Amino acid sequence: MLKEALKQCGLIAILRGIRPDEVEAVGQALYDAGFRIIEVPLNSPEPFESIRVLRNVLPASCMVGAGTVLSPAQVQQVKDAEGQLIVMPHSDPEVIRAATAAGLASAPGVATVTEAFAALAAGADILKMFPAEQLGPVVVKAWRAVIPASVMLVPVGGITPDSLKEFTAAGASAFGLGSALYKPGMTVEQVRKNADAFVSAWKQT
Repeated sequence: MLKEALKQCGLIAILRGIRPDEVEAVGQALYDAGFRIIEVPLNSPEPFESIRVLRNVLPASCMVGAGTVLSPAQVQQVKDAEGQLIVMPHSDPEVIRAATAAGLASAPGVATVTEAFAALAAGADILKMFPAEQLGPVVVKAWRAVIPASVMLVPVGGITPDSLKEFTAAGASAFGLGSALYKPGMTVEQVRKNADAFVSAWKQT
């Protein structure tokens, strides 16, 4: 389901810092804009409650997951909250394997080709290239020469609507979007405007 969702819209919304009382409205705005994957980082207030809310209110065509997942125990908590995707800042094989065992998709964070192949060997579904602003399109292009074309490379960190085209041309498959899309204190209307800008830029890649 993960790759299918990314083919519909190659943008993952990262709602770091969101609260359960605001997540329904923000999630609905993102879905209406075209997003089909929404991630709630676990260092947000009451993240499991926010994941439950999103899963209850959004259509089945939208994947709901957790970010900043650091341990196998947290993988189980995400599953218990009905999350479907495990996103990590690192590439701990134990967490990747725990996600697979729980029937959840995984997107470990990798910054070198060595980490990328190790994560794939552990069962990663897609590769989160993090931090993207440090790696840049040049590194994406270099990785593309050696990593199988079937593997989705997903830059995360500092991505803006203006940078999508260059990363996509280098071989990026999709993107994770953080503070340029949502940060605490933004109104639903601000998030909607940001989401529309990203979706418009994605369609032009």
